[in-house]
Amino acid sequence: MVGTVATDLDAPWGIGFLPDGSALVTERDTGDILQVTPGADGAKATTKQVGSVDPNSSKGAEKGLLGLAVSPTYAQDKQVFLYLTEDDDNRVLRGTFDNGRISGLTPILTGIPSANIHDGGRMVFGPDGYLYVSTGESGDGPLAQDQSSLGGKILRITKDGKPAPGNPDPDSPVWTLGHRNVQGLAFDPDGRLWASEFGDQKFDELNLIQKGRNYGWPEVEGKGDKAGFTNPQVTWEPDSNSPSGLAYTDGHLWLGALQGERLWRVDVDGAKATNPTGFFVGDYGRMRSVVVAPDGNLWVTTSNRDGRGDPKQGDDRILEVSPGR
Repeated sequence: MVGTVATDLDAPWGIGFLPDGSALVTERDTGDILQVTPGADGAKATTKQVGSVDPNSSKGAEKGLLGLAVSPTYAQDKQVFLYLTEDDDNRVLRGTFDNGRISGLTPILTGIPSANIHDGGRMVFGPDGYLYVSTGESGDGPLAQDQSSLGGKILRITKDGKPAPGNPDPDSPVWTLGHRNVQGLAFDPDGRLWASEFGDQKFDELNLIQKGRNYGWPEVEGKGDKAGFTNPQVTWEPDSNSPSGLAYTDGHLWLGALQGERLWRVDVDGAKATNPTGFFVGDYGRMRSVVVAPDGNLWVTTSNRDGRGDPKQGDDRILEVSPGR
């Protein structure tokens, strides 16, 4: 079953749900932050702007206002976190959402390499209460192997932007390295972290993320079986995927495909992911963000107005998908 939550958006990218069931949504190219409140009994959702930043982006580029995460203790602290491209870097901002507005946005982590491509930007709070942040290597492959660079990594930080306790290097936010451009992060109920990642010409990847591991880029693309590097769980040819958002529910990972224009379902059994199955192939165009809503359905955003798609009337939209399909 597929329904429509909201229409006429502009490259929606990050989604974070609030305790009242509404969601904050970022638009990559406009820099707008929206609050989307689902309508009752099938009524149309209410969408209103609740904040805005300068996204420093242009159509067709990958930079701008990207990820959004809501504090797991939002009821007490009202905190929200954004990932934004500035003139010289990508950075994580912290602010508050209260009385219908986002305010007090302050950078807590800066110096993440930026470019027109490969900016990463997905953020998710783990069950440990720390914020996990994906970064890209900004088109400079060797940065992914450079321990001193924040590019091509998954970072793990506190709400103040400091390296989280228990990181491989206690003085560094780096959790894993060797990534080209991670666009999706999702935890399963057992606390395992999964990540979707853009490949180059050969293979896109779904990875099981483990502390301190090296995922190979640019030395390895796909399954290299090379000492010192961790193989992906699932690979795809880029024409059928170009993976972005990622969510877990009921024994499956769900992954949005941009170039592949579909929603992938991947079976998960413990620490193994297998059997990718595609849905809605070509029906809605480019699919980007995937999150689990409070009612258990998936919210899936299209990305047809991002300079690389073929927008139709009503694009971009947030779709509601029943994962029992």
